[in-house]
Amino acid sequence: MIEQADAPGLFQPTLTAEQREWLGRVRELAPLIAAHRDGSEHARETPREVFEALRDAGLTRMWVSKQFGGSQLSILAGVTVVEALARLDASVAWLVGTQAALSRLSDYLPEPVAERLYREHTGLVVGATRPTGHAERVDGGYRLTGEWPLASGFAHAGWLLCTAVVTSGGEPVTGPAGREARLLLVPREQAQCRDTWRTLGLRGTGSNDFRVADVFVPEELTVARSDILAYPPARPSQGYAIDYFTFVHYADAPVTLGIAQDALEAFRPVVTRKVPVGGTVALAENHTVQDRLARAEMAAYSARVLLWEAARQGDRHGAAGGQPLTATVRLTAATVAHKATEAVDTLYDLAGTSAIYTGNRLERCFRDIHTANKHISMAPAHFEMVGQYLVGGAMPWRR
Repeated sequence: MIEQADAPGLFQPTLTAEQREWLGRVRELAPLIAAHRDGSEHARETPREVFEALRDAGLTRMWVSKQFGGSQLSILAGVTVVEALARLDASVAWLVGTQAALSRLSDYLPEPVAERLYREHTGLVVGATRPTGHAERVDGGYRLTGEWPLASGFAHAGWLLCTAVVTSGGEPVTGPAGREARLLLVPREQAQCRDTWRTLGLRGTGSNDFRVADVFVPEELTVARSDILAYPPARPSQGYAIDYFTFVHYADAPVTLGIAQDALEAFRPVVTRKVPVGGTVALAENHTVQDRLARAEMAAYSARVLLWEAARQGDRHGAAGGQPLTATVRLTAATVAHKATEAVDTLYDLAGTSAIYTGNRLERCFRDIHTANKHISMAPAHFEMVGQYLVGGAMPWRR
């Protein structure tokens, strides 16, 4: 975890009391997570025992308003938790981070519905904000049909988030901004899972596809997709005054940072004991290795400084931060992912053939980080899109 130690390393930041408390919770879970790390890879989902431990420790509701049964952690503390989990198991961290991001829907849903989903139910709320289904308008709600990818944690879901294009008479409903889309919530038992999650990395997330066929969804279990692009309504139960699509960057970027920290920890013993074929001294004594290790360490260190500062800005300013905060958070997430990946790639390269075997920590770090950084929240396209804003244009969510 994040603390000063006698082993060689860079100076670690002073933690808040809240960070220390929640890192303590992660520390208590560490033996259980480690015991199931390999098994979750083969099963391609997080074991029930691990999920229940995460839930009981409050991690799956850490960014839910206290009014709806959550802990309403500071953004900084939540980012720290996800990073620490990723040092233990990136799949577990992704599960918690994704759930933390999706829990931001509680600020947009009618309060009785948010109460129902987040206080009265203990399962995950999983799904997708990509409108790949269609929702036909009917009296009192919608008839929903469609298929959605990448439902991380489906095995432990209580509710599924389905985003769909709204139709009337079978034709898309359009408005000033184009086709109308809505986020619709359905109980998991009304969906069919598709076993699609066979991937390079993050195998333990169980991010399978699912489909829904002609299910009625009442109006109160829906939110306009355009609403989550804006700040949530101001009300006493509000958890965070930050729009959904900005907040999601706080949930995903620390996973890549934690993976880089895991890789650094795994690499040091390798260079200490490994002597290259035909060589006479360990890699640790090679000047090129020393140079590149230091650069990898600084890449991860500087990524943490950037991410934690962006988290503090979110805690401090919220909606008052406006587009400058959104631009900062989006650039930070993309930069953190880039720096973390750069660090892992460097270490994987330096370790040579040691890193190519299944079961080696560096091999898994390499696979996991190159899977995680495919998420839109960390895409390099954010540099271009924020750059457009910086020269006076709009700042689109994506091209």
